[in-house]
Amino acid sequence: MEQNYIKNLRKKVGHEPLILNFAGGVLVNDQDEILLQKRSDFKSWGLPGGAMEFGESAQETCVREFLEETGLKVKVKSLLGISTDFIQHYPNGDVAQAVVIEFLVELVGKKSRKPDSETLELKYFSKDNLPDIFNKQHLNFIEHYYKRDYPFFE
Repeated sequence: MEQNYIKNLRKKVGHEPLILNFAGGVLVNDQDEILLQKRSDFKSWGLPGGAMEFGESAQETCVREFLEETGLKVKVKSLLGISTDFIQHYPNGDVAQAVVIEFLVELVGKKSRKPDSETLELKYFSKDNLPDIFNKQHLNFIEHYYKRDYPFFE
């Protein structure tokens, strides 16, 4: 599996628009609150997850990214949804059409290290007390979860 796939690709194409694949997870606590991550790139909240590395499955990406960004070990329970039509503009100038596969996950353990530098804060939120979400794609996943409208695709 190639590490830093996107960094290597970006060295060749710069900020040109790309189609990129991402995977993440929705973890809820006993009060049906969703764990959100305050991201260092957007300084705003979103779901834990990230880009697939070459040779990695979406499920492997979800589990790896969750551990890196939250310090939590999770396992994939089921598919929440797939979103393919969102164009993301990043603060550094990168542009990508984000193909996101989102899973429902459950907690299986904690890792002893802190989350990586992509995470400023982690916190559970109820559907009636959501912070500003950094993009509409992540907000759609949260809304589908709370409507119990899954699996879905768009």
